[in-house]
Amino acid sequence: MGLAFVCAAIAAPGAARAQPADLFFERMVMSAVDDRCNLFTPGVSAALAAGAAQARGAALRAGSDNRTLDAVARDARSRAARFACDGASVASAAARVEDAFSAYQRVTRMTYRGDVSAWQADRGVGRAARWRLAQSADFGSNRMVFGLAGREGSSALVAVANFADKRTPYAARLVMRDGSRTFGPYLPGATNQPLARKLPPRSATHAYMAEARAGAETELLPKGAASGWAFRFPAAAAQALAELDPREAIAVEFLFPGDRVRTAYVEVGDFAAGRAFLQVAAR
Repeated sequence: MGLAFVCAAIAAPGAARAQPADLFFERMVMSAVDDRCNLFTPGVSAALAAGAAQARGAALRAGSDNRTLDAVARDARSRAARFACDGASVASAAARVEDAFSAYQRVTRMTYRGDVSAWQADRGVGRAARWRLAQSADFGSNRMVFGLAGREGSSALVAVANFADKRTPYAARLVMRDGSRTFGPYLPGATNQPLARKLPPRSATHAYMAEARAGAETELLPKGAASGWAFRFPAAAAQALAELDPREAIAVEFLFPGDRVRTAYVEVGDFAAGRAFLQVAAR
């Protein structure tokens, strides 16, 4: 097996015509060769990771299961171990990846589409606060933007919500599947189900309480909103979210006096791929 096929390993979505599982295999082979041979700069390695994460998500949505893709990843690492780091095929493939990265490096915005929603990624620079990776959600007459936000490349996991009745939540929590209590995602059989049905029973979830609450900065407000509340979640929540199945959903619960809760739902989608895309700019 040669390495010529990996020239599209970090190409933009849609540039390669391989089936999702095949594309995941190809990107994993090149990442494994890089891990063993230290072929690339951290930026290129991060781009490869972003491409592999996106291809895995696409393969899951196309019908592959996690067990099958875990086997694909093991096969990719096994095959990568057969190549000599100083071999001609590795040098040729590495040069093609570097060429692809030169174009990828100039991309500052990406859209990662899921089954129901999409993540908008922005790795541009600037002093103003901005959404780095965001998904919007309407819940009742209320609106929310959720994701990674920050200044100068830094980012934190944040939910910014505007409430039509102007009431003020005193806290917020992020609810998602607990991987230590489950063997995999809880997914309805039919496609295009509401996000609320893509969470497991409460006993199989973990909740992360927001660490801080503040008035939202104008740049982070939902479109058309004049004001809103921002809640920052711990870094561990972002890591846990990145490890979920892209077909799953999470819940953002806003807590009000009187034990009242208003819930917004977010599709996990390609959060991991978008997060890796941002890390390319941070290298």
